[in-house]
Amino acid sequence: MVNNEISSNNKIKKWYHYLRIPNPWDNIIILILNILITIPIFIIAHQNINDPNWPYHLDRILLFIGIIGILQYILQKMKTILLITIFIYLGFLVWGSIFGGYGYQAIYEDYRAMVYSMAENPAPQDIIIAKLLPFPNKSKIIKASEYDNPAVRNFALLATTKHFTKIKGYHEYRQIIQSLAIFKEIRSRWNYVNDPKGREYIATASESLLHFSGDCDDYSVLMAACIRAIGGTPRFIHTKEHMYPEMLIDNKANLEQVIYLIKEVLFKEESQGKEINYHIDERGQIWLNLDYTARYPGGPFMSEEILGQLTLN
Repeated sequence: MVNNEISSNNKIKKWYHYLRIPNPWDNIIILILNILITIPIFIIAHQNINDPNWPYHLDRILLFIGIIGILQYILQKMKTILLITIFIYLGFLVWGSIFGGYGYQAIYEDYRAMVYSMAENPAPQDIIIAKLLPFPNKSKIIKASEYDNPAVRNFALLATTKHFTKIKGYHEYRQIIQSLAIFKEIRSRWNYVNDPKGREYIATASESLLHFSGDCDDYSVLMAACIRAIGGTPRFIHTKEHMYPEMLIDNKANLEQVIYLIKEVLFKEESQGKEINYHIDERGQIWLNLDYTARYPGGPFMSEEILGQLTLN
């Protein structure tokens, strides 16, 4: 019995010897991991702590150093278990990179988008569904949104082949990128024209394709129809004197990637120094603003007051 215990302990020590990383590399790995964890924690703390206006931002420097110091102490205490876990995790990422799963490129993009999203501090707003009014001209708008019309579908396909086709490494966000390509094409060609005097005229999506002209209702119908035609979920927002379309973003993780794509890849020039605006409804669903009044997706809302919403699905 004693011999078996000694043998087991020897095996554990042998495996520990194989997995042990010699100094100073073990401390270097811990330090790199510490910095990767510290950055998002510091961003969150920075945004939620009042600025005492110390000279040279000494408070923020001390905050950053303090977070690094605390995490370094914790990680050093967990060094052995942590390094073994890192080896297993790296093996998982190698497997994903080779066989097309969740690999190094994916983890890099997710981390970069997470940090960027927290630093950018986008501007969400809530919609209280229970307080919304019946949507005006609901049946006409649904009928006008001819997402299954061949002309509408073909135009949507054309837009997806005209913009952002060389964006690499975002296969899981293909449908979102294609929807943003549709926004770029319609927004760049749209010419605002009022309805006939004294009449609310709602053009069909196929009709708007003839001249890319009309009011906010016509623009919203065409945009929503094209996004629906390629598998997206759009909806209409009605305000006192305006209507605009929004696009569903599945979850917060996808939103982080979308914000990064808009700000740093797809609409970098148009969105420089500006906020990304979206709504979060009572079900926690995220809707990105696609109004023509902004040059980029997620532009500022023309009207904060929301009277109704209509999802096209």
